[in-house]
Amino acid sequence: MAGVTSADVARESGVSRTTVSYVLNGTEGTSISDATRRRVLETAARLGYAPSAAARTLRSGRSDLVLCVLPDWPVGPVVETILDHLADDLAERGLSFLVHHARGDRPLSDLWRAVTPRTVVGLAEFEPEEALAMRQAGIQVVGTGADDPAAEDPQPRIGRLQVDRLVAGGRTRIGYATTADPRISEFADQRLAGVRSACTEHGLSDPLVIPVRVEPADGAAAVAAWREAGVTGVAAYNDEVAFAVLAGARAARLAVPGDLAVIGVDDVPLAALAAPPLTTVTQHIEREASYLAACVLAALDGEDAPPRPHDPPALVERDSA
Repeated sequence: MAGVTSADVARESGVSRTTVSYVLNGTEGTSISDATRRRVLETAARLGYAPSAAARTLRSGRSDLVLCVLPDWPVGPVVETILDHLADDLAERGLSFLVHHARGDRPLSDLWRAVTPRTVVGLAEFEPEEALAMRQAGIQVVGTGADDPAAEDPQPRIGRLQVDRLVAGGRTRIGYATTADPRISEFADQRLAGVRSACTEHGLSDPLVIPVRVEPADGAAAVAAWREAGVTGVAAYNDEVAFAVLAGARAARLAVPGDLAVIGVDDVPLAALAAPPLTTVTQHIEREASYLAACVLAALDGEDAPPRPHDPPALVERDSA
C-alpha cells in the first residue's frame, strides 16, 4: 500500500501542495492563517503523513541522520556504552542515529546511498576506497582513531596487566580463558600475546589456553582442566568469560581466590556484583565513548577533532584475584 503523500494532505485540507509544504516545513514569512495552518497539521496527523527523509534532505541541503557502522562483533556492554553515548549526544543536537550491524557480503555503499546520511561513524577502520567514495558523495566520515600509528595498541598491555596481578598474588601457573567467538579472535589473540609475553618475563611456563563460552558447563570443564594441570590463576578474555570461569569454580567447590584466582577485562557493571567481586582491567570505555561523540560533533560543526585521550588500561582490584 502506497504511503500518504503531501498531495493527499493538500487534497484533504482543501489547500495547495505549496501551502502544505510551507506549513509542514515551518517556512517563515508566509501569509498563511492560523486556521489554515491548524487544518493542515490536523489533516496530516489524521492521515498519518510522514515526510520522506530523502525529500527532507533535498529541501534542506543536508541530512539529519548519523549512520554508525558496527563491524560483525557481538554487542556486549562495551559496544553498548559507546552507542549509548553517541545516541545521547546526537539526540541533544536534534540528529537521528542509525546503527548498522555489518554482516554478510552486501557492500556498505548500498546502505549509505539509500539512507543519505550526513555523517558515517566507523567503529572499525573503513577500507580506503569506501571512505573516499563517501567523502566524494559529500558525507562526513568519522573513525575511532584506533588506526593512529602513534597510539600504542592497548590489547597486549591488558594481558600483561592480568599476569602481573596474578603473579603478585603468588600464582605461578597461569591459564588463559579465551573467547570461543571467532568474530573477536583478533582482540583475544592480541591480549593472549600480552599474557604470553608477561609469563616469559616472569619466568613462567606458557599459559594453558582454553576457549570458554559464556555457559556454566564450559566454565566447569575449563576449570577442571586447569586444576589438573596445576593452574592457580586464570586471565580471562573479558568479564563475561570470567563470569563463566567463576561459575565453573563454584561448581567444583573451589575457593576464589584461595584455590583459583580469576581476572577479567572491561569492568562491566556486573563485575562488582559477582561472587566474589571480579578483579578486572578497565579500558576507560566511558572516556573513549565521549571522545568518539566529540569527534562526530566536531565534524558536524566543521571543526578539528579533539585530541585523542591516551588513557592506558588500568587494574581494578577486587576480591577474585
